[in-house]
Amino acid sequence: MSNQNHADDKHSETHPPSTLTHGHLSPQSNTSGDHILAVDWDGPDDPENPRNWNFSKKWGATVIVSAFTFISPVSSTMIAPASGQLAEQFGIDSTVVLAMTTSVFVLGYAFGPLFLGPLSEIYGRSHVLQISNLWYLVWNIACGFARSKNMLIAFRFLAGLGGSAPLSIGGGVIGDLFDAEHRGQAIAIYSLAPLLGPALGPVAGAWIAQKSTWRWVFWSTSILDAAIQGFGVLFLKETYAPVLLERKAATIRKSMDEEKASAVVISTDATDRHWKAIFSKALVRPFKLFIYEPIVQLLGLYMAFLYGLLYLFLTTITSTFQDEYHQRVGIAGLHYLALGIGLVIPSQINARLMDRIYTLLKGRNGGVGKPEFRLLNLVPGTILLPIGLLITGWTTQRHVFWLWPDVGIVLVGAGTIVTYQSTQAYLIDAFTLHAASGAASASLSSAFICLHTFLVITALAAATFLRSLAGFGFPLFAPTMYSALGYGKGDTILAAAAIALGCPAPWLFWFYGERIRNASRFARKSND
Repeated sequence: MSNQNHADDKHSETHPPSTLTHGHLSPQSNTSGDHILAVDWDGPDDPENPRNWNFSKKWGATVIVSAFTFISPVSSTMIAPASGQLAEQFGIDSTVVLAMTTSVFVLGYAFGPLFLGPLSEIYGRSHVLQISNLWYLVWNIACGFARSKNMLIAFRFLAGLGGSAPLSIGGGVIGDLFDAEHRGQAIAIYSLAPLLGPALGPVAGAWIAQKSTWRWVFWSTSILDAAIQGFGVLFLKETYAPVLLERKAATIRKSMDEEKASAVVISTDATDRHWKAIFSKALVRPFKLFIYEPIVQLLGLYMAFLYGLLYLFLTTITSTFQDEYHQRVGIAGLHYLALGIGLVIPSQINARLMDRIYTLLKGRNGGVGKPEFRLLNLVPGTILLPIGLLITGWTTQRHVFWLWPDVGIVLVGAGTIVTYQSTQAYLIDAFTLHAASGAASASLSSAFICLHTFLVITALAAATFLRSLAGFGFPLFAPTMYSALGYGKGDTILAAAAIALGCPAPWLFWFYGERIRNASRFARKSND
């Protein structure tokens, strides 16, 4: 390969003194006399670079990661329709404790990313995803054998820790595989999974609860997860560039004779990839991002509200239609399909529009893309969500024909997924570092790939931490709120919060987003 292009010169301080560029050894000596050879891709079209994988390989990895991301949230809410059985068997008379048996799973989502994210920086995406999924599988099976409410709550939390891996690492996989112009559809599938899973899980859970026992809620999801795990073992390949380049460096070492290899130091990048350094940054940086970054503060809070609202709905839909419309648990569970419709159809429409709008606005901007180009898609979501809440709340309050609350639930799902996808895409774009030229972008050094993915995962970890706490907490107060205020006033309060948090966001970041990023310590600058 040729020497590194001029576009990377501005980042030369991150490179070692000599390089192995584009597959050729180009040794130089450092101050200690050792030869340092930096390993990089074999040019911009290297087929080993995940960005250059063929269509089937890229989308195969995307689908498998999305399947992991789907099955874990299914478990998070599938037990909700069987809460009556849990209350009877374990003598639970507190609505808060009963809601906790469902929502404590999501509490694991808040803490898992803090250590699973950095582990993926050390050992790679694939290994961490699959080992974490096995951890989730073991504890999910154990939930079916729980003998007390405390045992069930503990097992659910431990299962949630393992189940959080796809939520914390999956965004990094998408960033590894796709550039900004083609990332929208991948994000659509990946971001749909953690929202669709909780919506479909209770449909099956309701019929299992009606026809069998609550224990089979856990065992059935474990059977499905074991099948997904099998596909992961067979087909999920590593996507994280620094790990792939380290493997390449190891292969080069083996090809040298011992005497020569012992005198040569081969480094994949100049960043400190020791586990202590990675963990010290990973454990602190999500909180630093939230403290110092207005982007994460505003969008993170809104995503937290969305996620908490989703889980509030997920834990109350069955009881709503049982109590207000006097439907049996199996029939009441079918209303989750309305939420599923609201999530699936708009997500696919929004995915295609995101990429088209981004490409169009990038062309009008002289070929320079900006994260703010994702925000136009945020507007309809911020409008649909409060409208859906008001329709759901007041039609339920007035006992209008059951189809009308379902219409409101569809709109809530549509507003949630459109807003969630656009916000997720904005965060990934804002915390992705790009080289100045197309050539440099196609041949990023491993040091910048490492920084790029670390910031993406850290930004998503900060957002995941906030939204998971909300997903845990919202269902705990929902029964008390609706009992005291009724569904109409209760959902009106939620709609007001959705307007206050969501409606200013797209306009604020559209007009001031670039200025905010330029003042940021971590986000992508406008001149990148």
